[in-house]
Amino acid sequence: MPKTVERTRKAIAKKKGPLASLHQYSRDSKRLHRAQVRDEKLEKIAASRKRSDQPYIERATFFQEALRQNEKQPLQMNMIQDLIKTFVHQYDEELNEMKKTRRPGRPASAKEDLLKVKIDSLQKEHQNGFLVPVLDTAENTVLLDRWEGSWSYLTTLKWSRISSAGKVQPSSFPPRGEH
Repeated sequence: MPKTVERTRKAIAKKKGPLASLHQYSRDSKRLHRAQVRDEKLEKIAASRKRSDQPYIERATFFQEALRQNEKQPLQMNMIQDLIKTFVHQYDEELNEMKKTRRPGRPASAKEDLLKVKIDSLQKEHQNGFLVPVLDTAENTVLLDRWEGSWSYLTTLKWSRISSAGKVQPSSFPPRGEH
C-alpha cells in the first residue's frame, strides 16, 4: 500500500510544525494533495491488476486441487483434457439455472450476460490453446503443489497451451495478449 502521503506529511510537520498551520494554497498543501492523488492512483492500478490476475490464480488453484486429488502424481494427457473441459464448463449449470429463473419474454440480466461472455471466452481459448501449468512432469507437479496462492510464484512454473484437438505448445507466463 502506498505511503507517500504519510512520508510527505511527516516531512512537512518536521519542517513547519503542525499541519493545521498550513493555508489552502500553500506549496506544502499542494505537495500533500499531489501525494494523496498519487497514492489513490497507485491503489487504483493495484486493484485493477489484481482483478485481471484473479482468473489465472483461480485456474492454477483448480489444477492444483486436481493434482492433489491424484496424489500429486503427474497426469496423463487424456486426464488433463478432461480437467480442461471441466474447467471450461464449470459455469454452464449456473447459466442454465439463471435462464430457468428468468421469466419468459424478459431480457437477460447483466450477470447472465457476463457469464455468457466468460463461457464463450473460455471455449474459444480451449479451441485455440488453453493455458495450463504443465501437469505431466514430476518437477512441475511438485512446484504446483508447493504453490501457496501468490502471483509471483506462478512465473516459476512451466506453462503450456493445450488445444481441444490435443496439440500442446509450450507457453510463457504471464500470457501476453490474445492467443
